[in-house]
Amino acid sequence: MPAPASAVQPTTQKEDIMTQHPYIGMWVTADGHIRQELLPNGRYDEARGTRKSAYQGRYEVRGNHIDYWDDAGFTADGTFVENDVLHHGGMIFYRER
Repeated sequence: MPAPASAVQPTTQKEDIMTQHPYIGMWVTADGHIRQELLPNGRYDEARGTRKSAYQGRYEVRGNHIDYWDDAGFTADGTFVENDVLHHGGMIFYRER
């Protein structure tokens, strides 16, 4: 049974834009140890090894640059050097297809 119309949350303009952003999705280091999912709502969730959701926070993409603000207070950034390659924190991530 579908949720009543009053329970459905409308998407924001930012979410609508981010849903279509080319960098949304899962990014993984070559060894698979770090997995970072860029979510369409401007949040990310990063797993390290067997530790799921090791880091979570928000992000913003401007051009090929990404800024991260972790929920614990740390900040970081990165650069998309190709559509499927992200340099972040001294590591290289590849888009998971």
